[in-house]
Amino acid sequence: MPRTSAKSVTPAGKPQEEKITINLGCVDLGQIDLLVQEGFYANRSDVIRTAIRNQLALHSDALRQAAARKTLSLGVLHLSKAQLEALHDAGKTIDVRVLGLATIEPAVTPELALATISSLHVLGALHASPAVKAALARRGQ
Repeated sequence: MPRTSAKSVTPAGKPQEEKITINLGCVDLGQIDLLVQEGFYANRSDVIRTAIRNQLALHSDALRQAAARKTLSLGVLHLSKAQLEALHDAGKTIDVRVLGLATIEPAVTPELALATISSLHVLGALHASPAVKAALARRGQ
């Protein structure tokens, strides 16, 4: 069965991170730069990460309730070729619902993914081959 954990770790042992782009007004950006200049934070990213974490902590109860209501797995879900082949051999399929990171092993073919993953809903990031992502696109991602 798939395992979940709080963080994804790359082979080098670093936590997995995703890049995002945001638009800020000049005044907000200037205030962030001032906080960095005054030594409160190491850089702009540090300010933004801290602000996001504070908001997530503020709304943690609502997030937990929503994740439970939507039956989302929280954290990291990794699907290997062996796991999906075992499901296929047993004539079973799975619904993948993740809040965090879902990874599908590069060795998984689009055909195997389609035969074993009946639905896919990822809030966060999906790491899979382009062919598997394309094949599963119609399954809800």
